[in-house]
Amino acid sequence: MIILRYLNREILVASLAVSGILLLIVMSGRFARYLAEATTGRLSVDILFSLIGYRMPEFLVLILPLGFFIAILLTYGRLYIESEMVVLSACGMSQKQLIGRTLVSAVFVAVLVAVLALWLGPLGAQKTDHLLLEQRQRSEFESLQEGRFQSLGKVQAVTYVESLSHNRKRLNHVFVAQTGGNEQGTDVVILAEYGEQMLHPDYDQRYLMLHKGQRYEGRPGSADFNIMRFERYGQYLPPVDPSLTVSNKADAKTTLQLWQAGDLASLVTLQWRLSLPVLVLVVALLAVPLSKTNPRQGRYLKMLPAIVLYLVYLGSLIGVRGMMDEGRWPLLPGLFAIHGVFLVLALVLINWHNLSLWRQRHSQRVSAHA
Repeated sequence: MIILRYLNREILVASLAVSGILLLIVMSGRFARYLAEATTGRLSVDILFSLIGYRMPEFLVLILPLGFFIAILLTYGRLYIESEMVVLSACGMSQKQLIGRTLVSAVFVAVLVAVLALWLGPLGAQKTDHLLLEQRQRSEFESLQEGRFQSLGKVQAVTYVESLSHNRKRLNHVFVAQTGGNEQGTDVVILAEYGEQMLHPDYDQRYLMLHKGQRYEGRPGSADFNIMRFERYGQYLPPVDPSLTVSNKADAKTTLQLWQAGDLASLVTLQWRLSLPVLVLVVALLAVPLSKTNPRQGRYLKMLPAIVLYLVYLGSLIGVRGMMDEGRWPLLPGLFAIHGVFLVLALVLINWHNLSLWRQRHSQRVSAHA
């Protein structure tokens, strides 16, 4: 029992550390992408952390198996290097018992991954889709921020607003600069005391109606330019950008909805979610023999081949899932065929020493009969 607690504690602490680092790397990249979209006005700044929070279960579903796999390699590799495995073996702990104790931690992580994949992940995907749908339906006029230069629509225009009204319907002290803003290709700069959005009733087109300002038109470096003062001026706004697409609809469905739907995309997504906890159990079996290290060779000698093997495993699952979506791979056995292949590989690695002994004995018997 003491050995069980010791091994589980070492593995789970290492898993937490490795998974935390991987999660930080993934979230940093995703946050940078969302931040870039926020600077262009396609996303509101106040939803960035909500998006990251809702996407976290989706990240953890793939990060936890890798973190757990690396944690076993690091933990058992250290035990081999420091000869603790030799002591445990001298105390009567066999490789079979070591695998059994490792599977205790693996079952705990697999249950956690199952909760994330079957419940929290779809819930987060639904929340993410809802937020992105709201952002897609917002115009760039509504996403303007006070005191910031932002792109306006698909045209090469930059807008600056000093302040906004409480209902965000009125812009105060507006600056608009547009490169090649007319048919002659000259630059246009507009300053206005205030502005508001107007929808044309006949053509269903949006305009930024500016009041009490000046319009400057010309080419930079040239003295040939026009100045126009106006009381009311309409600036055309392109249609709302539809490029903010939501994720695959099947990914946002609950597990029960996938089961009830019965279509190909839903069944493939359901099988993918069910296969992720299995991934944890199989990689745990793979990690035990791969972590065995000679103290003279160093702790990290087998780390790179082991990680490459894991990436091949995960890449095969992703590739087969794509083939299943296209109807080029049967639903049964589906993804579990890949799990079966790597499970057999894990069993071969675990029993490699016994297989070597059997081959030697078989060769000796053949030689004796000859």
